[in-house]
Amino acid sequence: MSAWTATARQAANLARFSSSKSTSASSSQAASLIHRRSLAGGGDHHGPPKVNFWEDPLSPSKWKEEHFVIVSVTGWGLLFYGGYKFFTGEKKDKKEEVGEASH
Repeated sequence: MSAWTATARQAANLARFSSSKSTSASSSQAASLIHRRSLAGGGDHHGPPKVNFWEDPLSPSKWKEEHFVIVSVTGWGLLFYGGYKFFTGEKKDKKEEVGEASH
């Protein structure tokens, strides 16, 4: 979706610049005026580098964000499932026969 939006924005900018000047040289000049965000997501990071959770399992503050989310959601899921199994567990209403079974 974002690639489509970026392409549409680029086409709109190109159309706007090329309509103001009708020569083919101006359209190539307009293409050079379009702002590109090529380094928008890969800039310099602040703070300590993030690591995989299996490399430093006792320091969640150093984990990558997506690993922290996966481990947290898994932990909460196990907690709820364990609580469910503990409180609803097997019913002890089964009647066991004390006598010997006939063969």
